[in-house]
Amino acid sequence: MSLPPAAGTDGGAPPAPTTLRVLAVDDEAPALDELVWMLGRHPQVGRVLSAGSGEAALRVLHEQQVDAIFLDVQMPGLSGLDLARVLARFAAAPPVVFVTAHEQHAVDAFELNVVDYVLKPVRDERLAEAVRRVAQAVEGKEQGGAGATSDDESIVVELGGVSRLLPRSDVMWVEAHGDYARLHTASESHLVRMPLSTLADEWHESGFVRIHRSFLVSLGHIAEWRTEAGRTTVVVGGHELMVSRRHTRALRDLLVRRAQPRARGGG
Repeated sequence: MSLPPAAGTDGGAPPAPTTLRVLAVDDEAPALDELVWMLGRHPQVGRVLSAGSGEAALRVLHEQQVDAIFLDVQMPGLSGLDLARVLARFAAAPPVVFVTAHEQHAVDAFELNVVDYVLKPVRDERLAEAVRRVAQAVEGKEQGGAGATSDDESIVVELGGVSRLLPRSDVMWVEAHGDYARLHTASESHLVRMPLSTLADEWHESGFVRIHRSFLVSLGHIAEWRTEAGRTTVVVGGHELMVSRRHTRALRDLLVRRAQPRARGGG
């Protein structure tokens, strides 16, 4: 049984992409100039402001409004981590992306709920991914919570020796690997040092449900479910996952309740 499409996907022109006004912060002039230049080349970035220190960044923020901050971590005086902690107390803090040569601060970044963690030397495609995440966060705020939002939890993952922050909203399903869990997105997967049971407890309120002792899935990413000869499966991101008998009824009830309001409103 296929589930109805999400609201807003049944026709009409796609919304115009968000044009961002961003602030780049780095105490090293060559690195700052390069970051400003790279950000300025991105089609979703309309204007790039710059600051050579954390203190200068605060002065800019008191005078002008920005949509996001691309911030070095290790700076004399007010460090990037210090500045991020100050920004966390703002009533409407702009999303923060750390741009740094030091990957050991990824856990601190995770605790500060920054949008992304980009390692130097910065690659165009990696910076483009960070801009995409920022745009999602900004659009989510403007739409009152649609898409990725400022309270969308992130988790530190590693890919090719690079630490990064993965928003929970990107995760489609999770697979148990002993004391580890593998997070699956639309295009990649990441192994994290956390048991599936812990994620199931922590992410339950965010729409993740246990369908099997080995699988945790995001309700919003279930495309269809199938029942044949007493065997129930769901399709998530093109993958067919087994639903255990003990979880079948609860999952079916959740999916039916999720589909009913849309069915009534669909005409």
